[in-house]
Amino acid sequence: MRLPVARGPITAALFARLGGPPGELDPPLVTPPPAAALDDGDLQLALFACYELHSRGFDDVDDLWEWQPSLLATRRELERSLESALALAVPRPRAVAPQHVRHALAELVAKDEASAPSPASQLQREADLGRYRELVVHRSIHHLKDPHTWALPRLPGDPEPALVADQVGGAQLFRATMRGLGLDDTYGAYLPDVPGITLAVSNVMSLFGLHRRLRGALAGHLAALELTSSPPGHHTALALCADLAAQEPSLTGDILHGAACALTLERRWAEHVMDRWRHGLSSLEVPEPVKHGDQEDETVAATG
Repeated sequence: MRLPVARGPITAALFARLGGPPGELDPPLVTPPPAAALDDGDLQLALFACYELHSRGFDDVDDLWEWQPSLLATRRELERSLESALALAVPRPRAVAPQHVRHALAELVAKDEASAPSPASQLQREADLGRYRELVVHRSIHHLKDPHTWALPRLPGDPEPALVADQVGGAQLFRATMRGLGLDDTYGAYLPDVPGITLAVSNVMSLFGLHRRLRGALAGHLAALELTSSPPGHHTALALCADLAAQEPSLTGDILHGAACALTLERRWAEHVMDRWRHGLSSLEVPEPVKHGDQEDETVAATG
């Protein structure tokens, strides 16, 4: 994967330096206010690129940039903006005793599921192949980055249950589904196409995972993802958080907050998608042509 096209002044300045030899990096440009940061494609793409250097990297970026002090300082400024946005958008849930964390997590997820919008549910009611492709494009940003347990929404009339697999098999199935839909299953192929909120969903998990101080939030975040997906992982996710809370009671608040962050980001992403659909628009930034063999079909962003 190569560095994507810049989306604004932050990524323009950052990518221009990353394309050259490792060295000093100018201080970050002014970041957007917290109220706008979760949806800001420029900020989120810059942070995604910084995190990617700890993962697969970029073909046109020297690996020595990964631990360059000036780049880490830049990443920290971007992270401060993201954390400020989370603090504004996600109120901390009421604190509970460690022995009640399991119940509090389940209750938090149940309450959110009862009110959260669901693009997948809409597709189950109203079959639309173009919109289905859009959802897969959104999910590809994270699903191809981190093989785990994934479920794809089922279209009406499909006799098969939702496609579910685990670990590496899940990523392989997801790739096969992308190819079957005429989509490019290359990792990072659709970075230019997704909005800032889609990148934020991935960035928050990276933020929690890279900082030991946020280990409680990471556990809660992962638990919320498990509890909103296939049932087999529910018990394990709750048990992990309960054990962590018992061992480190001071982390109980962080566990619940991490779960709330996952649920809030998913809700904001769903609201973005469904609002664009209601207005007859693509939920993607750039409609991407879909090819079947040698023939060009409708676009990924087709809305029927």
